[in-house]
Amino acid sequence: MKFRYAMVCSSNQNRSMEAHSLLKKQGFDVSSYGTGAHVKLPGPSLREPNVYEFGTPYKHMFDDLRRKDPDLYKRNGILPMLKRNSSVKTAPQRWQDNAADGPFDVVFTFEEKVFDMVVEDLHNRDHVLMKTVLVINLEVKDNHEEAAIGARLALDLCQEIEATESWEDSVDDVVSGFEKQHRRKLLYSISFY
Repeated sequence: MKFRYAMVCSSNQNRSMEAHSLLKKQGFDVSSYGTGAHVKLPGPSLREPNVYEFGTPYKHMFDDLRRKDPDLYKRNGILPMLKRNSSVKTAPQRWQDNAADGPFDVVFTFEEKVFDMVVEDLHNRDHVLMKTVLVINLEVKDNHEEAAIGARLALDLCQEIEATESWEDSVDDVVSGFEKQHRRKLLYSISFY
């Protein structure tokens, strides 16, 4: 594998971590991030989410929710999600706080507002390396089933990108081919490090 990938979603660590887990199993150099102020996981009601700081170990979140209501968090898929996440990395990281992890060749986002945040963040950084980075938004609903589908689509797109000599020269063809094959519209932008 020749490229470095980042998977970025909002704050609940489902879509980006599902893609991170799948790509890591396939041997890709991949990292994952959230963009929110905190990690927010569903709670007993919409008004009562479980909120954690970025950097809180997934194991701590798992133990906390298992202590609060194991049946609820098992039934809604949060405990299995946290178990998967802890097998991929120790704790969630925030995109804006981890500039030193880059540069990445390709950054995937899974909702348009996150795409906008990542593009703006890259635009506002000092471009000392003048290295290009492709930012792609693959819109994915935030539920466990759609996250799994989105991860497979991200993997397919990564494999297409890897098969090119230079993504800079063939990104338009790769994107249009993907859109035709999967009937999904992608947003993409080229930024710099």
